[in-house]
This record gives sequence, C-alpha cells and structure tokens, in this order.
Amino acid sequence: MGFDRGSVSFRLFYLSRSFGPALVVRLAAQAAPPIETLGHEAIQGWVTGRHLLDTRLTEESCVFGGYLHATLMRAERKVPEALLRAHARLEEEAQLRARNATNLPRQARSEIRNEIFERLLPVMPPTLTGLPVAVDFRNDRVLAGAMGDQQIERFSAAFREASGTLPVLLTPETAALKRRQVNARDVSAVSFSPDENVPPDENVSLGMDFLTWLWWWWEIEGGNFRPEKSGPQYGMILEGPVTFFREGQGAHETVLRKGNPFDSREAGIALLGGKRVRRAKLTLAQGETMWSATVDADFAFRGLKLPKGEQIDPSGQFQERMLHIETFVEVFLGLYDCFLDQRKSAAEWKITVAAMRAWVAKRAGV
Repeated sequence: MGFDRGSVSFRLFYLSRSFGPALVVRLAAQAAPPIETLGHEAIQGWVTGRHLLDTRLTEESCVFGGYLHATLMRAERKVPEALLRAHARLEEEAQLRARNATNLPRQARSEIRNEIFERLLPVMPPTLTGLPVAVDFRNDRVLAGAMGDQQIERFSAAFREASGTLPVLLTPETAALKRRQVNARDVSAVSFSPDENVPPDENVSLGMDFLTWLWWWWEIEGGNFRPEKSGPQYGMILEGPVTFFREGQGAHETVLRKGNPFDSREAGIALLGGKRVRRAKLTLAQGETMWSATVDADFAFRGLKLPKGEQIDPSGQFQERMLHIETFVEVFLGLYDCFLDQRKSAAEWKITVAAMRAWVAKRAGV
C-alpha cells in the first residue's frame, strides 16, 4: 500500500544532495517496461503512485507540493509450488508405469521438475509487486516501503541508477552520527540489569538501548515531550506486543502480547536477565490528534496510523498525510536526540544507567 491511503510501513533514507520536481524526469527515464515484454526474467522500473501499470511519470502525476510520489514496480512470472508439485507427481507416476518400476532416481525426478517448470512458466500470469516511494524535497529524505534487506538493496540500487545518488538508510547509527555526531563505534556496551552476574551484551545496539530508555523515561517522566521550545507538547505511551532480545545462550527473544505487557512482572524479569526492547508499539498524541506505529530497534516503522485528514482532493490528501508522517518522524527523532544527549555525556549517562538499574530491580521485584 502506498502513502496515499491507509496505514503505512516504511524505512527512511537520507539524501546527500537536494532534489526538486525535476527528479521525476530521471525516474521517467527508468520507467517500467511494458508487461508484454516480460519473459522468464523479472522486470522492474518506476511507475506513478496511482497504480502499478501507470508509467506516465510527470510532475502532474507524481509531484504534490514538496513531495514526489512514485512506486518501484517489479513484475515476474511464478509457478506456484503446489501446481508444480502436482504436475511433477503426475509425470513421475506415468514414468513409473512405463518403466514398471517402484521409484525413480533423484536425477530423473529433478529433470521432470525442471522440464515442467520451463513448460508452465510462460503461461503463468504476471505477478506484480510495488515498493511505494515518497521523496521529501524539503528535508532531503526518502520514505520507501522497503522493509526487508532484499527490498532495501533493490530500492537503493534502483534509486541510485535513476538519480545518481545512493540513499543512506536511516538507522540508529546513521541518525546518531548525523544528528548528534555520536559514532556508534565509540559507544561502549551497557547492561541495564542490576544483577552483577549479567554482563553487557557484546553487540552494542543504540536502537535497543533507546527503546529501553524510552520505556524508562516514559514511566519516570510521564511521557510529555516538547520537541521545540516554542512548539506544541506531545504525549507518548508504549504498548504491546513488545519484543525483548538479548544475544547469547538460552532464550534470545521474549514476546509479550496480551494485556498490558509493560506492566507485567514478565517484562521486569526480561530486563533483569539483560534483555532490551527490540520492538514495541509507540503512540503519540497532541491534543486529540494521535499517531501510532510499531517501531523496531533498527528504526523500521510498521503500520503507522495517521490522524484523520481534512482535505478532500487527492493532491491535498496526500500532502496532508505526508505532513502527518513528517510530524511523527520528527517527534520520534526528537526523542532519540534526548537519548543521545544523555548517551554521549559520560557523567549524565552514568546517572541514567544507575537510575534505570534501580527501576529494573523494582519492576522485577528484587
């Protein structure tokens, strides 16, 4: 689903240079080829955000205010595994009868499967998928519905080929370096567990440290936050399902779903064992306006629900939705800035870690 309706899932990317509406010309030069040209190999290219067959990329169809909306379309033919298996079984049974045998050699079965695949593939209907993309001209950022590693690589390569610029994935590490000049390589591992027998996780994760800190900060400080001194105040809460994670022996991951997992003793026990928050649902509110999304420790945003809009025409609706997404992202990153400001101050971070360990001990009942 694109950025023009419903809930949205996306990753953020930084751009090393600024773009304007003329970017659509570059994307149009890499427009998706006609579906009729699809053969054995997959094809891909850019289309508008309207639908997966609209290759008329123009400013009128793709640019809305300070944003460009497009989709990276991919088309391929696939033979469903169940269909392939059924045809292969029929052919194997026919050959067994012809040979008066009870089983076929592995090589023969493999040849049958390959022959049937080659025969069925050309008559299979095309399977179309799309990665929605929105370029934010004002903030030099790209939002892309590329959630997995393969999708991220595919989007990054296609955008670079079209624009000449490789987008930089926003992660806790890249955001820390860009926003607060904090190099993740210089950050030492930390354990929030008061148990001295639980050492810090050797794998430093600013993202998991941040989400765990955010839970503590929400409970201790009440969750009210003003990103800008003269700007509006926002409130935040964390909800389940919540995922805890720690690399090492035993159960690496704990998922708490029902009820209010953040109030459960199981959550405290997870923290006591050295686990940190890897995924949780974050809800922001400003007055009666609300945003909610599941946030991963690598800064992937899933199922972001936006406030109800007031615009009627499609162009106005899209711009309004993008502004709502931008607000959510800026507030989230503003919270991350607060964490980074404490993290990079040795004295302040020492006090924070001591306070968090006392908080974990109380939650775990020790």
